Amino acid sequence: MKPHPVIVLGAGGHAKVLIDVLRLRGHEILGIADANAGRHGAGHAGCRVIGGDDAVLQHDPARVRLVNGVGSTRQPHARRRLFDDFRRRGYVFQGVAHPSAVIAADVVLEEGAQVMAGAVIQPGSRIGMNTIINTAASVDHDCTVGAHVHLAPGAVLSGNVRVGAGTHVGTGACVIQGVAIGENCVIGAGAAVLADIPAGTRAAGVPARRIEP
Repeated sequence: MKPHPVIVLGAGGHAKVLIDVLRLRGHEILGIADANAGRHGAGHAGCRVIGGDDAVLQHDPARVRLVNGVGSTRQPHARRRLFDDFRRRGYVFQGVAHPSAVIAADVVLEEGAQVMAGAVIQPGSRIGMNTIINTAASVDHDCTVGAHVHLAPGAVLSGNVRVGAGTHVGTGACVIQGVAIGENCVIGAGAAVLADIPAGTRAAGVPARRIEP
């Protein structure tokens, strides 16, 4: 069955990478929607910025799929808000997986999950809605990754790790087996997480320790 045509939300760097994956997967891209009016009518990664939210709403939710191209490093809440707002309006978010990603047959990828180039997700794992498993990130067996999470490039989860919704695991961070990281945490780049991290914590270092916001 031919996939639905897609509209990409956001005209930044993450969107550029997603557009490349969508082309590799054979998706028709109708355009990009971006809140910045100064970008409307311009080109981005070979696609046209067709307008803002109003341009999306001109399309029947049953006939298109949306791809969340908003990154989550500097404005993590913006990505989540955009996803929730359009889902309330009846739109469905297309999952995206790069052809080079290794995803075990029994892995569950929830709506709008994105798995980028070189990522590995091992058996028994579940990836939540609107979550990014970024370039060369690794999720080992039986991990549970919540909704709206970002595993940044090169992040590593060992087996049986749990990551709560809204958490950011920084570039190159490593989490040992069996650790639980709560919701809305920020784990710094290069951190080594050796013990559970409570919800709402910012942690960094080797081993990872709580830091002040």
